[in-house]
Order: sequence, then structure tokens, then C-alpha cells
Amino acid sequence: MALPFLKSRVKKRDQVVAIDLGSRNTKAVHLQRRGDGFSLVRYTIQDAPIYEKNISPDLLSEHLRAIVQALDSKSKSVTLSLGVADSILRNTELPQMTISEMRLMLKYNTKNYLQQDLPDFAFDCHIVPPKEMHKPEISGKGPAKYKVWVGGAKNQLLNDLQTAAKSAGLTIDQVVMSILGPVNAFEAYQPEVFSKEIVALVDIGFKNSTINILYEGDLALSRVVGIGGDKLTTGLAESLGISYAEAEGIKIGMPQEVESSLQPLLSPLGRELRASLDFFEHQHDKAVSQVFVSGGAARSEFILEVLQTEMMVPCKGWNPTSFLNIALPPQQMGELELVAQQLAVALGAAVAEF
Repeated sequence: MALPFLKSRVKKRDQVVAIDLGSRNTKAVHLQRRGDGFSLVRYTIQDAPIYEKNISPDLLSEHLRAIVQALDSKSKSVTLSLGVADSILRNTELPQMTISEMRLMLKYNTKNYLQQDLPDFAFDCHIVPPKEMHKPEISGKGPAKYKVWVGGAKNQLLNDLQTAAKSAGLTIDQVVMSILGPVNAFEAYQPEVFSKEIVALVDIGFKNSTINILYEGDLALSRVVGIGGDKLTTGLAESLGISYAEAEGIKIGMPQEVESSLQPLLSPLGRELRASLDFFEHQHDKAVSQVFVSGGAARSEFILEVLQTEMMVPCKGWNPTSFLNIALPPQQMGELELVAQQLAVALGAAVAEF
């Protein structure tokens, strides 16, 4: 479910470079197809050039060139993943028509279908498969409608990405949405759970966290919560009277003496996520069985425990690289366990390409 805004590839590839353009760090992976599986041959995590401002095409071009060089990739094709600050995801109902017709209709009528004026946006759509729980709505008036997920981003941003990639000597295969990365990666990680259970995926990012609720293989709810790792670190630094860098260092290691300072910072995030579960469970009269958490903060058992207490559902971290053959250089092999949970978005963008 990539919802690509740009899609130039004409065939499945044997190798993919996927770049997650985060607000604080850029995470990128290089995957290769090997037999029936995929191999992770290189990854990189680098500081974003300017994470408080809009990045210029020239600066982004230099950054993309450095990322591809670090991945030691000979491929000139890349997939880029946009963060939640640069894209939107909405679910709606649209008349039965082709995807291209839906995109054209949304271009001129976003207020009616998305309850928001979005001028100069590009859109793409994913029709929810019409199985028993998602039959087309048929009434006595007008055509049947399907449930549709709509992704959008500003045309200017997409043009800037194209310009930056071209300047770096690269071709963009797809531009996808970061919020869907964990969904795609989780399908590869736990296909049985993905297709048969009701679970929530929480990804704790730098500025924001996201929650996706999967209902037997379908995306039933997707929401952005404006609390991320930055707010936790800033609050911890202020509470303890230490620097931001020191707070970042102890947030995950979690000495017991800072748990009392971190818990009140985590509780609002847990309550917001619980509200999303409540909304879904009220709408569908079904309960979420477990929550899988990704992002750097998911390495902390204490953070998982606090979220589990607030959400009242079992919470666990998950390793989005575990479905892959690992063919990394020795140094990266040793570091992978520490950073794997930060790669969920990039890996989700990559597997959507295969």
C-alpha cells in the first residue's frame, strides 16, 4: 500500500534503495532480491541537513548523493519516503471509477471529499479491497461507492524532489508516505498476524508519532499524534536540569532514577494512542489484540511498559529487519540490533517496490 505520488518503474527490480526523509535523521536501506527472499546489504542513518526548515533542492541533492554513496549502491534509482509534515493521508468514499479518474476528481474537489481545501496538491488513491467487511455502499440514489485511502503532497515539493534527485544523478522510482512504511514492513515481518488479526502499529518519530490499526489485512485507521521523541527528550532535559544531548543519551538506557521524570511525559502519548483504539473499537465493535511499537524509543522496555499501561493492550517492540537475509559489512552487522527499529519506514518503502 505505497500510495505512490510518482511512479516511473516499469518492472519489478532486483535491488531497491529506499530513503526515509525524516525531520531529524534520514534513514536509508539498500535491499537486493535473492531467490525468494530479500537481503539487506547496507543501511545508513544520517543527520537531516536542516530539520527545522524547508530544505532547498540544492542541499537535498548533496544529501541524497551522500546517502547513496554511504549505501555503496550502483543503482541510480531511488524510492523516497515523505514524513507526515509533508504529506496527508485520508480515508473517504468515492464513486466507482479508475484511479486516474479519482485523482483528477480530487484535484478539483478536495473540499467535498476530504473536508479540506488542498490547492496545488498531487493525489494518489488505494481502493480498499471489496471483501465482506468492505462491500461497496449501494443506495437507491447515485452510483455505488468504495472506501478509498487518499494520499497527497504539494506539487512544489514533488517538483523539488525531482529536481534534487536529477541534480544528484538519480531517478525517483516512487515517492511514498512514511506513515505507511511500518504497515508494509509489518506485512513482510508477520504475514499471518497481518492478515488474520486486529493489531495496532505505533511508530515513535522525532516530532510526531503515528498509529495504524490493521483489521485482518486492511488499514482501518491511521492517525498522527503530535508527540514524538523530541518532546520526550526536551521534557526530560528540563525536568532534570541537564542538556538535550545528555537527556537523549539516557532516555533509552533508562537509569531507574529518571523513570519518574519520564513517565508523566509519556502518559499523554499513551492517552492519545488509547483514544485512537477507543475510536476504532467503537466503530467496529472489535478489540485490538496487541500493539507493535517501532522507532528508536521502542528499544526501551520502560517506555513500552508505560504505553502498555496507558493503552491497556499488550505492547511490544518489533524488529523490521527480521524477515530479511542480513548481508551487511561486519561493522554494520554489529550495530544493526541497536538501530533496526528506526528502519521500519525505509524498509516498508523498499518492500513496496519489489
